[in-house]
Amino acid sequence: MAKRGRQGEGGGNTTIVLPDDQIAQVAGLAALLSLEQMADYFGVCRKTFLEIRKRQPEVDTQYNLGKAKGIGMVAKGLLQQAQEGNVSAAIFYLKTQAGWKDTTAVEVSGGLTVTITGDDAAL
Repeated sequence: MAKRGRQGEGGGNTTIVLPDDQIAQVAGLAALLSLEQMADYFGVCRKTFLEIRKRQPEVDTQYNLGKAKGIGMVAKGLLQQAQEGNVSAAIFYLKTQAGWKDTTAVEVSGGLTVTITGDDAAL
């Protein structure tokens, strides 16, 4: 395999830098796509996309902003459903945001009461 570049320059792959127009797309795409899908969209592997985020702080900022906005939109819809009486949405919201757990109290003969939480029930 022939070495790329001139003697002493390392001859490695070229550094990929996202131009401004692609950086502008990152926030909108991050709300919808996984990290792997984002990498595919820009035609690079996952590792390269992570390196781009490290090398270009503005890409990382836009990625984090897009993820936060997407999560915020879904959480807003979930909270709205919970407020409108959707019991499943309310339970899910309280479990994930308020630390609620399912508990079941079982009375055993002799007056002993055992409480089983949702986490314990999986054992």
